[in-house]
Amino acid sequence: MEQELELGLDTFGDVTYDADGQLLPQPQVLRNVVAEAVLADEVGLDFFGVGEHHREDFAVSAPEVVLAAIAGRTDDIRLGSAVTVLSSDDPVRVYQRFATLDAVSNGRAEVILGRGSFTESFPLFGLELGQYEELFEEKLALFAELRKEGPVTWSGRTRAALEDQAVYPPTASGSLRTWVGVGGSPESVIRAARHGLPLMLAIIGGEPRSFAPLVDLYHRALDHLGQSPQPVGVHAPGYVAETDQQARDEMWPHYAAMQDRIGRERGWSPMTRAQFERGAGPDGALFVGSPETVAAKIAEVASDLGLARFDLKYSLGTLPHEKLMRGIELYGTEVAPLVRQLLGQAVALAEPVTAGSAA
Repeated sequence: MEQELELGLDTFGDVTYDADGQLLPQPQVLRNVVAEAVLADEVGLDFFGVGEHHREDFAVSAPEVVLAAIAGRTDDIRLGSAVTVLSSDDPVRVYQRFATLDAVSNGRAEVILGRGSFTESFPLFGLELGQYEELFEEKLALFAELRKEGPVTWSGRTRAALEDQAVYPPTASGSLRTWVGVGGSPESVIRAARHGLPLMLAIIGGEPRSFAPLVDLYHRALDHLGQSPQPVGVHAPGYVAETDQQARDEMWPHYAAMQDRIGRERGWSPMTRAQFERGAGPDGALFVGSPETVAAKIAEVASDLGLARFDLKYSLGTLPHEKLMRGIELYGTEVAPLVRQLLGQAVALAEPVTAGSAA
């Protein structure tokens, strides 16, 4: 690969069990998320992302507030959302909040914009689900204008127009690093390309290599639309423990319970252990196992898709905080160096031998 792969972590602030198998109160979960981010910074990871939800099984509804708390206790790690549900928010306020986070974190903020995998924010904020596509399309267009950090003139159907409007505070760099999160829709990929924004693929099922056509479509669309080349990242669930068996055994009951809970809302069949094992296998979407297993899978997917970043969605339903902390430690101290070693070897093998290069 031409650039070093960034390695990050994502969490939705899943409400976890305590040592006695009881659900923790959401305020404690939020404090635990901050502690998890501090550890991620200490072990040298590149990014920590916090998702937005408005339901009882996830504690984070205001990611920027959590990220600001993290900013005050970390030094180097980049901080962002995973994702911000732009459809049900105001683009101006989102930009202001993340520009403020960028200031207090000394330039470490970024945002991943998406439509989200749940729709509870629409009725909560008085929005119509029938406007699902239109809301995101218009608000992303406005956000793209805000990133220029000049006076904004914009009009649409879903929000009051702006005319020569300045928005404060500006970022020190002159623009906020912004990704568009997509789940696999070609239309969404083209939309990200149209605005010249980096692409973050949420791979939560199927085979990661099956997303290669979407990555190719994205790069072709950027070129066709006259946009500069942009990075591609992947967000995918997983868990690291000392051995493959330990990781799978510890992850399985919590992950299955989470999937079944969501599945009851959406009409899915209960997850079987065989389905889980396929997802955890070499071709599946779950990055679960020992540091060696997880590193090899990340390196392979990063090479196949030409990734600039990989974010492990490490929070997995009720899996306890203490186990998440150990997984973060292993991801930073063992998985990350192994991934970079594997990718470095791949690049070295791919480089042509020139005269005088062999002793």
